[in-house]
Amino acid sequence: QVQLVESGGGLVQAGDSLRLSCAASGRTFNMYSMGWFRQAPGKEREFVASITSSGSSTYYGDSVKGRFTISRDNAKITVYLQMNSLKPEDTAVYYCAAGRNPYGNFRLDRALVGHWGQGTQVTVSS
Repeated sequence: QVQLVESGGGLVQAGDSLRLSCAASGRTFNMYSMGWFRQAPGKEREFVASITSSGSSTYYGDSVKGRFTISRDNAKITVYLQMNSLKPEDTAVYYCAAGRNPYGNFRLDRALVGHWGQGTQVTVSS
């Protein structure tokens, strides 16, 4: 069983940067694909980014491509989301996700996600 705990959310201004962290439990973390989704009030949960188990491949949603970077440190059992040039429309609850397929692309198949974190709020003011 994998447990995910997000941190790093907060209130920032447009144009600022923020880094989210997701600490995972479980000895097989380095075999899981990891990712981030977000959900704004009244909207469906949206794919943000995902990364394969080795970190060799990353995938991004169109709205964040070029601004956000996903990375992972398997030694620290942590995945990160570096968010730059934040916009008010980035405001949402951000959820960490994990899937047992080591080569998973959560953008193509959300059903690969088997575990979710509790979420962390990111608010971007204009």
